[in-house]
Amino acid sequence: MTDDRRWMQAALALSSRGLGRVWPNPAVGCVIVASGRVVGRGRTADGGRPHAETQALAQAGPAARGATAYVTLEPCAHHGQTPPCAEALIAAGIARVVTALRDPDPRVDGGGHDRLRAAGIVVTEDACTAEAARLQAGFLTRLRLGRPMVTLKLATSLDGRIATAGGQSQWITGPAARAHVHAQRACHDAVMVGAGTARADDPRLTVRGLGPRPQPVRIVVSRRLDVPQDSALTRSTAEAPVWMVHGPQAPAAKRAALTARGVTLIEAPTDGAGQLDLACALRMLGDRGLTRVYCEGGGSYAASLLQADLVDRMDSYTAGIAIGAEGRPALGVMGLDALTQAPRLALTDTRRIGPDILHRWARP
Repeated sequence: MTDDRRWMQAALALSSRGLGRVWPNPAVGCVIVASGRVVGRGRTADGGRPHAETQALAQAGPAARGATAYVTLEPCAHHGQTPPCAEALIAAGIARVVTALRDPDPRVDGGGHDRLRAAGIVVTEDACTAEAARLQAGFLTRLRLGRPMVTLKLATSLDGRIATAGGQSQWITGPAARAHVHAQRACHDAVMVGAGTARADDPRLTVRGLGPRPQPVRIVVSRRLDVPQDSALTRSTAEAPVWMVHGPQAPAAKRAALTARGVTLIEAPTDGAGQLDLACALRMLGDRGLTRVYCEGGGSYAASLLQADLVDRMDSYTAGIAIGAEGRPALGVMGLDALTQAPRLALTDTRRIGPDILHRWARP
């Protein structure tokens, strides 16, 4: 392994700690190395500021002069709420900067690299690019498509059921898989469910068992706000934000009652069939800064996301239990007439989690 790859992987490990904690900013990691030794390190702080480079430079102090900075994303070159990181690297006397990805944000997009080179700093691009792109998938999706990256989670029996005919679903998968789901919630900006899940399960949708940490936004998609006004979600708006995406037909009385509970309402348009336009709804969530959304069902909602080609990654947990045809299917009706119309995903990972199996799928 080359030194550049070694130190960039250390920066990527720092970057990963910020996932789900720094939106709308990207989760960036920075490692500063002098004479083969780390003299400073940092990641984008919770809430998005300070930036990784600023924190690493503060830790390095005078040792930054003549050193190499490994940064997982091109340093910013524009004035926002903080001065440009490219200028901070120049002022600190950094001699060389190694980056993994160019920042496609129009305010940067090569400008950070150009500014560093103009100051006489040696810039090396594209170190560990594939690994960095996977980590930055949410940030990149929001910039390129205007919406957050969508991860769809399914927890099913061997025969693809998510509950018995009577609705019992707790618990199909084991404790290890459920703990893994909480870890996945933690690295997303928001957790989103449909109205059916909100009514049937009365979920909290918080991250538990991982110690004190920022909580994801909890989102319910309900065209007519057909959700309980008094629920685990509405009773905990002080603990973590609750957003509800609804259509124009949602009754005014329900809007007022939920708003009084501290719920943020987001009105999205409906499509020609009178259903919520999920693509538009996701773009509206992107406009609010979300970069990574973890979707936890149920079947109709999951099918709608797949049908609309809005799923970027699927985490499918399978338990060694058979429920039968009378059980509730993992996916609702998709209206397919031929296999050629069916969404296809590429398998990227398979692992055992306790007694269960996780298959991870992604866009080909």
